[in-house]
Amino acid sequence: MRVVVATDAIGALSSAEAGALLAAAWPRAQVTVLPVGDAGRGFATAVADSWGVELVSGVLDGRLVAWANGPEGVVVAVADRPAPGGAQQASGPGTGIPATASTWDLGRTLRQALWERSGPVGTVLLDLAGSDAHDGGAGLLAALGALADVPLDAGVAGLRGVDRLNLGPVRQALGGARLVGVVPAEELERPLLGLRGITSLRGRAEGYDAAELLATDAALERFAALVAPGAGALAGAGACGGLGLAVLGLGGRLVTGPALALAGVAQGERAARPDLVVTGCSVFDFATRGGGVVAEAARAAAAALAPCVVVAGEVLIGSREMRTLGVEAAYAVRAAGAAPGAGDVGAEELAATARRISRSWTW
Repeated sequence: MRVVVATDAIGALSSAEAGALLAAAWPRAQVTVLPVGDAGRGFATAVADSWGVELVSGVLDGRLVAWANGPEGVVVAVADRPAPGGAQQASGPGTGIPATASTWDLGRTLRQALWERSGPVGTVLLDLAGSDAHDGGAGLLAALGALADVPLDAGVAGLRGVDRLNLGPVRQALGGARLVGVVPAEELERPLLGLRGITSLRGRAEGYDAAELLATDAALERFAALVAPGAGALAGAGACGGLGLAVLGLGGRLVTGPALALAGVAQGERAARPDLVVTGCSVFDFATRGGGVVAEAARAAAAALAPCVVVAGEVLIGSREMRTLGVEAAYAVRAAGAAPGAGDVGAEELAATARRISRSWTW
């Protein structure tokens, strides 16, 4: 029997920690544990765990930054502020247009990680969800050495009047590495410009003057044309305040964290596909549906023609709704409403739940 375990963090347990506990419940099976994290929510930790390296973290200009150098490349993430317990904390887009906010800190952290690396870089993984800026990735590019006739680290307000941009130093810093921007699923198709673009989306809801919105969008359009012809029109160019533009303009691609981790589950020879996919989260309810990790695990299981089961701190969803999501069964570590909450789920009780589940899912 072949089992793939790909769980989100469960309570205070990281994806790798929870995955190891779940995997131990199938001692006679061939078990593969895939640490998984969504953009802005444990992605960098999951990658570092999968590479078997330490995630380095610190604070830069009041923001939590984290990076890791592994055998396959570099992973970098930035969050608004240090979260309790050292966990990553996602930054939402906020309200209005942060005209002077910059993505410089993400680029500076990547630069630091590249400086500390002794060998060539195969892949650069950038968690873009921690940024609340609106600068099309100009600050990121500036920190990597980009040159322009306007300040690139002054937010979208600084981009007005931009006429020249040199990305040569950026390409040199990356050294031919494959660039991957990791974003939430809803950001994959986010446009940069126009009525559905990020300026219109943020500004109209806050009652911005139409002239101000047009001037801001025009600055982004001009900057996008200098990054790469046609880049501003690409799907996903508006992801995470326009960081998608910088990634796509440099020839990179955008993907979700779970899709990246689970890409190989349903690929290859049929004989190598899993018989069971086990995933998990802290709370499995109809509002969040377990989040991006659970959703991607269910999709991967369906592609492999394997059942998918969910282990969660709490289960607050009915079996009919659950099956519409591609989940065959869900098991709670604690009964709904039990105290303490699902965020406090510990290793022993998760392991005990997994052993109980495995008796029904072993053949």
